[in-house]
Amino acid sequence: MKRQTLCIGNKTAKLPLIQGGMGVGVSLSGLAGAVAKEGGIGIISTAQIGYREPDFEQDPKKANLRTLRAELKKARAIAKKADGTCDGLLGFNIMVATRDYEDYVRAAAAAGADVIISGAGLPVDLPQYVEGTDTRIAPIVSSEKAARLLLKNWDRHYHRTADFLVIEDAHAGGHLGFSREQLAHLKEEHFDSDYDQEIRRILACVNGFAEKYGVHIPVIVAGGIMDAASVDHMLSLGAAGVQVATPFVTTKECDAALPFKQAYIDACPEDIEITQSPVGMPARAIRNAFLEKMKQGKESISRCYRCLEKCSPKTAPYCITQALIRAVEGDTDNGLIFCGDNAGALTQITTVKDVIQRLFPDTICATS
Repeated sequence: MKRQTLCIGNKTAKLPLIQGGMGVGVSLSGLAGAVAKEGGIGIISTAQIGYREPDFEQDPKKANLRTLRAELKKARAIAKKADGTCDGLLGFNIMVATRDYEDYVRAAAAAGADVIISGAGLPVDLPQYVEGTDTRIAPIVSSEKAARLLLKNWDRHYHRTADFLVIEDAHAGGHLGFSREQLAHLKEEHFDSDYDQEIRRILACVNGFAEKYGVHIPVIVAGGIMDAASVDHMLSLGAAGVQVATPFVTTKECDAALPFKQAYIDACPEDIEITQSPVGMPARAIRNAFLEKMKQGKESISRCYRCLEKCSPKTAPYCITQALIRAVEGDTDNGLIFCGDNAGALTQITTVKDVIQRLFPDTICATS
């Protein structure tokens, strides 16, 4: 199937590819910059992005907002080719569940992000926060109901629509937009083909709003995409591109520590499980000593890093900030290792170029 460039408003990426945002610290400037250099859309996760800063313990928000700007600047330097141009785009994934969500969005737009993608909740007021900027915005949805609800809200209150939209299916990593009951049917024979119909319904919904506003709204599909065949399948459904995250973890350019990447390589498919995050949302992660320990009881929380709006140290079973930081820094026995459903298929450390050529085998990468 012929693969088009990905046009989002007045911005164009050479490849119809978004690298999914992964936090804490998994997709920062190193990974996002490398993806953008190859012509994709590199996404930096803002989730506790300043965790390595010396003042993070004292003022996490201040450290995060400062690092947000610095990581985008570093990513742009990485993405720039020898002639000074860049074939891709750069932006941020900002969870709606983030405490002080508005401040992070405004900071990202002010820093010059090409795009902002928001999930883990519906970003009902996102248009307001980027008004007057050239930053393009997309919600992450998992159902036609959510897509229609959000786009109707933006239409009614902001007289605009999405610049693009990401559909995240049940094979994705981290927090998921599905109930545990829905996820229990994931391995059943007709689950994926039934969800293909949901993708078509979302596309029809989006196209209705695109026609109303006289614009093109690219729809990007995410979750479980590993190779050219899965890319072609999503494009055949009518998607304008794909979002891929998990395969980029086991690349040299990924910002996580080597033991974190090795945990993906060592994982078998049966090691991937659905757990529940401290905010009550189903999430996918690699089974390890930490998850087994949390099944037996709570972990003592000494302080709150004010990361998620609905998380309270009084009721949370563990601090998700500390658990994710431990993992990304290499303590994989005592940390939380979010992953996609396909993590068990990864067998070696590769490069961003390798991943892209597996997804788009007819592509000539910038580093070739």
